[in-house]
Amino acid sequence: MAERNHPVIAVTGPDQGGLAAWWATRLAVTMAGGRAVRVTPKRPRSLQGIHGLIIGGGADVDPTLYGETEEHFTFEELRPRRRRLGRFLLTLLLAPLIYLSRRLLSTKRGPRKDAGRDELESALIDAALAADIPTLGICRGAQLLNVRCGGSLYQELSAFYREAPQAHTILPYKDVVIAQGSRLAEVMGVTDCEVNSMHRQAIKAPGTAIRAVAHERSGVIQGVEHTAARLVVGVQWHPEYLPQRPEQRALFRSLIGAAAQWRTESDRAAEAPPAPR
Repeated sequence: MAERNHPVIAVTGPDQGGLAAWWATRLAVTMAGGRAVRVTPKRPRSLQGIHGLIIGGGADVDPTLYGETEEHFTFEELRPRRRRLGRFLLTLLLAPLIYLSRRLLSTKRGPRKDAGRDELESALIDAALAADIPTLGICRGAQLLNVRCGGSLYQELSAFYREAPQAHTILPYKDVVIAQGSRLAEVMGVTDCEVNSMHRQAIKAPGTAIRAVAHERSGVIQGVEHTAARLVVGVQWHPEYLPQRPEQRALFRSLIGAAAQWRTESDRAAEAPPAPR
């Protein structure tokens, strides 16, 4: 199939940094049979000619978008109070590998908040939901999807990690359980998996038509889906950094498949003769 016939997937990201995530996501989309195009605040575009949307990870969502003010935390508030010795020692042993992996996959970090991305991606999510365009939210993307549907976020997660430290790694370190019968379980073909962990915020209250369908052991929401859409899912982890995992590749294959179907239906609707008056 010629590349121009592949479903076109818009992939959002920041103007500053984010290249590692872009190249990893582009590879994942290409392997799944799609064609990725990069969209940033300085390189915006509408969804005209787009068949699927990926809202990428990165900066924190501005809390004013869900009716809160920014909270500030001290070191003591963020430090886990008790740690399981085994997991703590494992984290220490993995630290050199985690550091090297992050260095290899990272570019210059962007700002903690990004008003330009908030505005751009909010508009794209709203347009995608209105047109029923298949959408995958990754980390920040899942959070912003929830906010656009009227939900809220935890601005920090220390309360969930009193027994064990919160992991920050691109390695598949964290166990996640996915609800049986959910669309996300159908898409991934599993009801449990190991995922990476690179987030400091998470979904608090799900928005309208947003269903929480995946959780980690601490109770933090790790996956959501839109109950009224063709295919709109969000995951708190970064599947683009786990290409060795078939269930993670399946996320992108499902998005591309749904995007191809959406394009076919859209083309047929455009070619149909107008209804008689």
